[in-house]
Formats: sequence, C-alpha cells, structure tokens
Amino acid sequence: MAITPKQKRKLMSEYQKTGKVSQAALQADMDRKTARKLLNKEKPWEDGQASRSWRTRVDPFDANWSEVEAYLKDAPELQAKSLFEWFQEQHPGVYSEGQLRSFQRRVRQWRALNGADKEVYFPQVHQPGRRMQTDFTCLNEIGITICGQAFEHWACHMVLPYSNWEWAILCQSENYAALRHGVQTALWKLGHVPAEHWTDHTPVVAHWVATPAPGRWEYNQDYLQLMEHYGQEPHLIQVASPHENGDVEAGNGAFKNRLRQHLLLRGSRDFAGREQWRQFMEGVLEKANRSRQDRLNEELQAMKTLAVNMLPEYVVEEARVSAWSTIQVQRTSYSVPSRLIGEKVRVHRYEDRLEVYYTGEHQLTIPRSSGRGRPQIDYRHVIDCLVRKPGAFQNYRYQEAMFPSLAFRQVYDRLQETCGDRVAVREYLGILQAAARHGQKSVEDAFETLRSSGIAPRLAAILEYIPSPEAMPPALNSLTVDLAAYDGLLEKIGVCHE
Repeated sequence: MAITPKQKRKLMSEYQKTGKVSQAALQADMDRKTARKLLNKEKPWEDGQASRSWRTRVDPFDANWSEVEAYLKDAPELQAKSLFEWFQEQHPGVYSEGQLRSFQRRVRQWRALNGADKEVYFPQVHQPGRRMQTDFTCLNEIGITICGQAFEHWACHMVLPYSNWEWAILCQSENYAALRHGVQTALWKLGHVPAEHWTDHTPVVAHWVATPAPGRWEYNQDYLQLMEHYGQEPHLIQVASPHENGDVEAGNGAFKNRLRQHLLLRGSRDFAGREQWRQFMEGVLEKANRSRQDRLNEELQAMKTLAVNMLPEYVVEEARVSAWSTIQVQRTSYSVPSRLIGEKVRVHRYEDRLEVYYTGEHQLTIPRSSGRGRPQIDYRHVIDCLVRKPGAFQNYRYQEAMFPSLAFRQVYDRLQETCGDRVAVREYLGILQAAARHGQKSVEDAFETLRSSGIAPRLAAILEYIPSPEAMPPALNSLTVDLAAYDGLLEKIGVCHE
C-alpha cells in the first residue's frame, strides 16, 4: 500500500517529538523498515516514485466508450451518474455499481480534454466604502423555538465586501418593509453610507416589464425612493448569477454556521421570546465584527457621513372594511372590529405587524401574516354577530380561526358527539363568546376543570366555573356640611333671621 503524504507528515512530527523510529512508525501506521527508509532520505516528504503515463489495468469502458462520447457531445449537461445508469441498461450484466466512481472519473477526464469551455470567474478588488450587498436568507434550518414552538423566520443580511462587516435583522419573509428596516438599521449602525447598494432580482426590489420587447427589469418606486433618500446608487446583479453578490451569498452560510456554533455553546435553541432571540443574534454579529474593525475604519473614512433622518419603518396603505369585517392588505385578509364596517381606515404596514387607524385614532394592532394569502382572523371581532347568526358557522370561510386553540376544537368535537350539529354550534358559539368577554385563559381553565370532573363541556357548566370579577364599590368621601354657605345665601336674598 502506498504511503500517503499525511502519513509522512505524521511520521516526521512523531519522530521529532520522541526520536524513536518504532514509536513514530506506529503512530503513522506504517512498517518500521519503511519508516527508517523515509527518515534516512534527505527529503522524506518528497515522493520518490516517478509519475507514470500508462495504465496498470485494462479500461473496463473502452469497448463501449464511443456510445458514451456520442451522448456527451449531444447533451453536455448529462450527469455522469445518469449516464452510467443508462450504460448499465444498454449492457446488462457487464457493468456493476462498484464501477460508478471509475466511470465518473473517466467522464470528468473526457470533459477536461474534449468538453466545452467553462465559465471563468474574475476575482474583484473591492474598494473600501464603495459597496453594500444585501440578501434575504431563511433561518428555519437553524431550528429556533420560542417557548417550545418552532419559530419560522428569515433574516435580511447586509455585508460590506471590503471589510466583511455584516449586520442582519429578523423578519417574517422577503418583503419591502423588511428590506427598508434592514438597510436603515445597518446604515444607522455604521453612521455612514456606502456609495452603492447591490441586490439580486428579488420582487421586493425590481419587477419585469415585458413591453416593449424584449423586456427589461425596472426598479420598484418605493425602493428607488429609499435609495434616493440615502444617496445610494442601486445595482442589480445579473439573473442567476449569485456570484456577483458573492460576499453576502457566502456570508449567509457563514452567518448561519456562526449562529449554530454559539447556540451549541449556549446549550439550547429555545428562547422566551422573539426579542431574546434577536438580542442573542445581534450579540453574535457584534463579536464577529470586532475582528473586522481595522478594515472597517478604512471603509468609514471613504464613506460619506449619514446626514438624513430615518424613514418611517412602515408603509402607509388605505383599506375599506368589508361587510365581512375584514380588510385586504397585500392580498391577505385581516379582521377588524365590526363597528368599522364600510369605513375607510389607514394601515401602517410594518414588517411584523399592522397598525390600523380611523380618523387619526389608533384602533388596533394586528400581527402580520407570515405568508401572503394566510388570513388573520380574530374571533373576538365577529363572535357577537355569529352568535346571532349561528347558521353561518358551518360554511364560514374562516371557520378554522374560530378555534383559537386545540382545546376549543376538542370541545366542539365533543359537543357534536353528544348534542348533534345544530345544538353543538349554538353551544360552542356561546362558549366562544364567553372567551371573548371573560378571557380565553379562564375558559380553557374551565375546560380542564370539567374534563377532570367528568362533566360535559356545556355552556351553562362552563359559565359556572368562570370566576366572576369581584365587584369593587367606589370609594366615597365623607360628606361635610358647611352651614355658613347657607347663611350667606340667605343674606343675599334679604332674609333676616333672629
């Protein structure tokens, strides 16, 4: 068996430590005589065998290689494994699975000698303070949980290619509000503004205009306003060319790997809330950026100082409240109080929430849906009307939103088993109305009490177990009568008294 370079390095290292040939040979996994011969050489790390240009055994594919060549010429994108499987079908019993690696090697050699020219990548010299690259990356693979529940989320990741300084924000998806929040956060963190901002062809930044032919990419107006506000020059990389944004693309993997390593040191991937996870992530980024400070200082000297105010972290939209007590924001339905039906409201669309205003007054805040088309319906907004129209429940488009937790779903199923559909709907809607009035937690506690007692979860029984709020009489001040005020009144009207 040939001695590998790794064995030679191990031999030299162990021999320098101990000075004993036998022990060094044992550690390097080689015979003592072989070790002695290597150590006696002037340069033991050099391979004494001359390279050969001939084969030591017959090429098993030579007889039918012309068939493979024909396919490689006609379809250069064919993978060697797929071609080998076809080769086995054409010559059954001749080639075995153990020859796949040899076949792949032969295909690779043929392509190197006869294949088409490959794409050449040109290394770039980055200028300090010139460019910022931005990209979105999914963090679900890291496996973060919030109070034991899987937390699905993304990150908007910014990198300065010259210094590799980076920053990131958490977001629910790839959207413009997240991009604006991320870019602004990074710029205000730096206190300076790079001259250029580079992104890929995400719909958040640009859209395809098909006419006039042959078509072109155009920047979205809100993205152009962001770039104009901070004085950055927008740039798009070519389609399907992530290497042009290579620093942030490679940085995405390094960023996630760094998070994994620090989570291993932490010993848990569970956090008490989103804010705690955000603080942990930012702490990891701060540590990584400390080693980049010298080159970052060069970048800061070349950048212009940030001299504008931060744009609002929300996008303003107007929406009309439908007869369903919902509004449409980016093709997603959100419920609002039914008293606003028919009215036009102003919506501040943040990255993670919506704030609804009517005539300038704040009405409610709604968590933003994690995906377009996933409705956010709060049963508290419609339950009073649904109690008056129980027949609408069976085919209600947003019926699933009427089960705020698994416990409510189980109670409804139990009512259907014991009472029938018609009575079950009325009973359940009454229970849901009680949850809206007395608190969902109180009703769920009543569910558990009834279950442990073996009592059916009927509305009347649940109302008995919901704690009534204690009546607190208003505090009254003791009444003090001042008769002097009456005497003054009598004197003014001329009444004399003895």
